[in-house]
Amino acid sequence: MLPLERSLQQIFPQTRKYLKPEAWDRFRSRVEGLENPEALFDILDGFPFDPEGPAFLPDLSRLEWAIQQTRTPAADANPEPDDWTVNPGLQLLSLSFRNLTRQLEEPDQRLEPEAGEEMVLVWRDPRSTAVRFRPARDEDLLALKMILEEIRPEEAALAGGVTPGETEAALWRAAAEGILIAPRTRIRRDPASFADTAITDPEFLEASFFTLQWHITQVCDLHCKHCYDRSRRSPLTLDQGTRILEDLQRFCREKRVRGQISFSGGNPLLYPEFNALYRAAAETGFRTAILGNPTSRDRLEAIRAIQEPEFFQVSLEGLARHNDAIRGAGHFDRILEFLPLLKELGIYSMVMLTLTRDNLEEVIPLAELLRDKTDAFFFNRLAQVGEGANLRGPSREEYAAFLEAYLEAAAANPLMGLKDNLTNIVHYRKGIPAFGGCTGYGCGAAFNFLTLLPDGEVHACRKLPSLLGNVLESSLTEIYESEVARRYRGGTEACRGCPIRPVCGGCLAVAYGKGLDIFQERDPYCFL
Repeated sequence: MLPLERSLQQIFPQTRKYLKPEAWDRFRSRVEGLENPEALFDILDGFPFDPEGPAFLPDLSRLEWAIQQTRTPAADANPEPDDWTVNPGLQLLSLSFRNLTRQLEEPDQRLEPEAGEEMVLVWRDPRSTAVRFRPARDEDLLALKMILEEIRPEEAALAGGVTPGETEAALWRAAAEGILIAPRTRIRRDPASFADTAITDPEFLEASFFTLQWHITQVCDLHCKHCYDRSRRSPLTLDQGTRILEDLQRFCREKRVRGQISFSGGNPLLYPEFNALYRAAAETGFRTAILGNPTSRDRLEAIRAIQEPEFFQVSLEGLARHNDAIRGAGHFDRILEFLPLLKELGIYSMVMLTLTRDNLEEVIPLAELLRDKTDAFFFNRLAQVGEGANLRGPSREEYAAFLEAYLEAAAANPLMGLKDNLTNIVHYRKGIPAFGGCTGYGCGAAFNFLTLLPDGEVHACRKLPSLLGNVLESSLTEIYESEVARRYRGGTEACRGCPIRPVCGGCLAVAYGKGLDIFQERDPYCFL
């Protein structure tokens, strides 16, 4: 007897709807006598369901059977391969009718499939274990072909007349859906440095993304009172920038992560070759984001035509009077005029605030004012570095009270996001699940994040002097693997044994701004 875990009527609910009772009885008697489940596909292809019934029934029954097979434990394999591989539970069906998947997605509707060949994917998501199915897209078939036939993204791009970035992105999108299994990332927390904590979830210990925050120019149309660095630095040429993109691509492949470039400055849009460099980044396969100042519709449309940014981040430092005292007269109004443009063009917008003692009381009112104007609102604490040394931060007690108030307000305002690592102290004390902190992994300095300055200097974090090397002299891999980089991503010794260290580690820049030894002393605002 065929070892079916469910009754046939549960396995073939839509097929059953179209069969007359006598035809269903014939079908059931043939299927229940099978000893080899694999033979069922042959029976379904040749079974005389009902001469007067729908011609698509054989394909519909094959699709329902494939879904049942995918539900079984045999399809649960969740390997950690050394290289890209196809999900072992994936099935690719060649059907003679289109839109059959809609029969299962909308079972209460009588939807008539159309005659015509369609490839359908059926698989079990290796993370959620949910069974998924849908028509295969050309991109899915390309990704499968590259892995099964061991075709490099560059070769596939040449054959298909597209950019290598498009072919590589197809692999990552297939992996995000669980169609492919990506190799395990090599960007992982050091077990020795992050032992004895309450956070053991791999989500916070292994990074699948790597961000290069690229300050491509020091030129800026603002002069903010808390600017970390107003030094003169000669920008790289477009040719040098292109070589850096190639180096970053090699780094990401070696580390088995997908890369993102956050273009910043100064104002990155003032870099003369911005569009060309942005295009090169997109064509190389990187996700892109912009941290800048308001610009024109034409400029945004040109950028969006190349590749839609993951987000466009602007800054506000409080309500109008305080913000303009920090960033310049009229800046507040320019931001509020710019945000609707981003929304109209469908570009995800973020507003960032630098928290000081002077704007502490304006944060929540500002977030409320922005509720329907932007997609997300975050804050970072002031690091008293550069010109920021002239401003004041709140006291530790004031900051702890502020966090409580912020979290309470955030519960009613979905715009308000969480970024500061110390927020996890409040979560920990209240038994609330941890969030990823500043970069998704607590302090991500030299872990899943590096800063590249206009002259090629690489720093662990932009908010403090943290020189690791120069891309004009060393590769990103060499810089990342250097002893000084390891020291930064190891964080401070004072946090060893802290139960929330993988999602916290404080802020090295804030500690530096207070004159502390960032490798030995903890964040002065820590209240755990």
